[in-house]
Amino acid sequence: MKIKKGDNIIVIAGKDRNKTGKVVKSFPKKGLVLVEGINKAKKHQRPTKSGSKGQIVEKAMPINASNVMLMENGKKVRAGKKVVAGKKIRISKKTGKEI
Repeated sequence: MKIKKGDNIIVIAGKDRNKTGKVVKSFPKKGLVLVEGINKAKKHQRPTKSGSKGQIVEKAMPINASNVMLMENGKKVRAGKKVVAGKKIRISKKTGKEI
């Protein structure tokens, strides 16, 4: 998976299409990413103490990594890999610069 924690992304498919955000967490084995402010779901929460009220909480849910793309200077870019000095680094396919 080419998307990691801290990357700026844009959603390219789904109900939140064209929205941008920052990756909070990545789930590489499942192929999912959690992005702040994207794919929100409402969760009903039970009251914790007696006498308190329950509430509805909005929670960001993971989105498939194939539905997001990396952003560089406000434009969508594909990510690639390149070996430099024996280390693999991520590069932008458009500019060739390190991400």
